[in-house]
Amino acid sequence: MTEIVRSGAFLQQCWSVHPLCVTVKRMGDDRRLVLSCSSCKSGHYLTMGLVTPKDSTASELVAAGQIGQEVTGEELLSACIMTHRSAITLREMDVFQDLVLLRCGDCRRHYTVQVSAFETHQK
Repeated sequence: MTEIVRSGAFLQQCWSVHPLCVTVKRMGDDRRLVLSCSSCKSGHYLTMGLVTPKDSTASELVAAGQIGQEVTGEELLSACIMTHRSAITLREMDVFQDLVLLRCGDCRRHYTVQVSAFETHQK
């Protein structure tokens, strides 16, 4: 039976003990970002609020054909997850402000994600 804990403290503890084992698995249609830990076999579900990209360049948007269109941070993060999920890492988190910082190594972009709910599913 799976135990569900609704606190960001479990993700923070998991990430602080074995940061290289926490990876991004997918982003669901219900605005949930799923992270997993290969060490403790936990699934971490983050309900996303605002996603703010940093370090994006206009040349990337021109190459993608999206210049002149409003591209949201959530769309950029979703595109990163679909194209190079293995390059995305959890870099920082703050459970007091409900923030998570992700970094994509391939496109060199950081994403600040406001989290409205944390869930950890332990097996």
